[in-house]
Amino acid sequence: MSTMTSTSCSPKISVQGITKVFPLGNGQFTALDNVSLDVADNEFVTIVGPSGCGKSTMMNVLAGLETVSSGQALVDGVAVNGPGPERGVIFQQYALFPWLTVRENVEFGLKTAKVPKAERRKISDHFINLVGLGQFADALPKMLSGGMRQRCAIARAYAVNPSILLMDEPFGALDALTRVKLQEQLRETWSAEKRTVVFITHDVDEAVYLANRVIVMAARPGRIHEIIDVDLPDQRTEETRLSPEFTALRNRVWNAVYHQEAADDSALAPSATTA
Repeated sequence: MSTMTSTSCSPKISVQGITKVFPLGNGQFTALDNVSLDVADNEFVTIVGPSGCGKSTMMNVLAGLETVSSGQALVDGVAVNGPGPERGVIFQQYALFPWLTVRENVEFGLKTAKVPKAERRKISDHFINLVGLGQFADALPKMLSGGMRQRCAIARAYAVNPSILLMDEPFGALDALTRVKLQEQLRETWSAEKRTVVFITHDVDEAVYLANRVIVMAARPGRIHEIIDVDLPDQRTEETRLSPEFTALRNRVWNAVYHQEAADDSALAPSATTA
């Protein structure tokens, strides 16, 4: 069964009965099955679930990189039919231009949009400093650590002023300590700048630390299993992670993700299940 949440009269993002079926051999695979979800303006939502639950497919639909078999996704009431400047996308791969400096990478979208040079510099200075790369503005990506490259990617996404940030496991390739530090910085950046954020992760602790709500998905077929409100302070610190409230939420999300009923292999066509 799909789940619809009630956020506001006019949600920023509205996913309405989305189903996505992929061909698989002589059969088909249902990646998303009648999924519905509303996300409010400036809300930070994380999506977590087992492999094969359709998290990345959902992200690609919202980014306009994937069409749906049925249903629709709306942004500000308008159907998503392709990529758009109001949606910034950050993937696990840093996708920086290796021949451009940090500043040039951050200013790339602004330059493409023909923003005047002085204004580009003002905007890039703001976001480069916001993500703590002020001393590395003239460095090439090869001179940066993985975490610094991802901070540069986040600054670049913010610089073009999208109202929505779509983030597909952006910290997945980083070591544990760097990952925690970037979680803290992303949360601080979001608190300062606000955007509607949809963030995909496999990490339960990350999902709870970052979010206003955690969307737990189930696999085969991909569907919403449970939606969990995160009642933690807006300003989050290391103490937040050590609090009983965080532990309780983390355990609830963990149980929702890993103690689900066995996946329904009927989502695979008979020819696919025997492949």
